[in-house]
Amino acid sequence: MALKVSRREQEGVSILQLKGRLTFGPEDILMNDEIRHALAARRFRIVIDLGGVDKIDSAGLGTLLYARAELRRAGGGLALANLHPSHLEIFLIAKLETVFDIFSSQQDAINSFFPDRKAPRYDVLELATSFRQARA
Repeated sequence: MALKVSRREQEGVSILQLKGRLTFGPEDILMNDEIRHALAARRFRIVIDLGGVDKIDSAGLGTLLYARAELRRAGGGLALANLHPSHLEIFLIAKLETVFDIFSSQQDAINSFFPDRKAPRYDVLELATSFRQARA
């Protein structure tokens, strides 16, 4: 399924809700365009909800890294929400789990942009342990 992106704002944070694949081709180009559009509109705090994404490849990871770098350069930030366990495993394999701010819900991701709010992150060590135990 091709990538579809819906945009909305909540508490001054842009939320990009993705559905489909985040893979090489039109999908990663669309996502890069969304990030450039947000930067041009001076929206520097973005949550990307990956709950509707069924596949992420290396180009998709590259697109997320590009988004993080550009938003940080602009003085903002990126938070990821609602990753499936298989997506988290990709982040672990690529050793990117510590690079991204990953949250279990959109609200936790939004809260991460406000220092006075608690925003529990995924416990990546616990997740990795559960993957290893499931495979054994």
